[in-house]
Amino acid sequence: MPTRLIVGITMGDPAGIGPEIALRTVVDPRVQRACVPVIIGDVGALERVRAVCRVRRRIRAVGSPGEARGKGAVEVLNLKNVDPAACPVGVVSAAAGRAAVEYVFKSIDLAMAGEIAAAVTAPLNKEAMRRAGFPFDGHTEIYAQKTGTRDYSMLLLVGRLRVLHVSTHVSLREAVERVTRERVLTVIRLAGVAAQMLGIRAPRIAVAGLNPHAGEGGLFGREEIEQITPVIEAARAEGFDVQGPVPADTVFYRARRGEFDFVIAMYHDQGHVPLKLVGFDRGVNVTVGLPMIRTSVDHGTAFDIAGTGKARHESLVAATLLAVRMARRWRLAGNPPGAPV
Repeated sequence: MPTRLIVGITMGDPAGIGPEIALRTVVDPRVQRACVPVIIGDVGALERVRAVCRVRRRIRAVGSPGEARGKGAVEVLNLKNVDPAACPVGVVSAAAGRAAVEYVFKSIDLAMAGEIAAAVTAPLNKEAMRRAGFPFDGHTEIYAQKTGTRDYSMLLLVGRLRVLHVSTHVSLREAVERVTRERVLTVIRLAGVAAQMLGIRAPRIAVAGLNPHAGEGGLFGREEIEQITPVIEAARAEGFDVQGPVPADTVFYRARRGEFDFVIAMYHDQGHVPLKLVGFDRGVNVTVGLPMIRTSVDHGTAFDIAGTGKARHESLVAATLLAVRMARRWRLAGNPPGAPV
């Protein structure tokens, strides 16, 4: 058995940049030193892009993650679930969407069984996924549903900027409706969980306002008064160091300066825009609350450059290294596979 942790990297949509960044990530010296990386995907799709990626190592199929040696060849848990000819590079297709979801399903099975220490995901395409009959909004929802997780949140990280979300892939109208006392308190508690996994002992948490100027005392909306402020007081009673509601136009700036360890964003774009502005190619996505470690890139399938070798793999490397650090801390705490993270 290898002394380094085994990390499963899902290949993502075969027609997108996933195969390229997965190949480059597993041969990256930083990843090689940190863990035993195993791609969960299809050998044929990887071979198709190996030349443009300038990866000279041979691609070797393994029957299980435990067979991986972590050196020499690119090691792949080959699901053989897609014909590259049926999913042209850069084209949305049901075949590619189905394969991408099956890689995710497999990563969940392996993590819950303790065969991999963490799952790291390359991007999938929502349209392709839906064409294949999978009505998920994204990776986060797949992992939550398949693991039976009720309380979870998306955490995005770039450097010292760490943002959890009250809601993600819903309309803005629905996002406003999801700003409830119960949900905001849940996400604050999940920030506490994330802090433990990241080794932050006394996290300082800022809760962003929903409305301009955090509602300006009710002039621009009452959500801060009726839903957010009471929750902040409740969280303080539980021992959390929480401030807010802080106007969204200043809270991320203050967090990046080091004033806060986490920001609770009220909806998808409120949290994503500042993260992607600060570090589009370096962002990492973590699903907090799952009974397993799961990290991901914070970008899409980039069909426009797929197959050209231009895709950058820095985000996937960062996601892999973070997954290793979190998995080590989780195991040192004595948690068995399937224990809540």
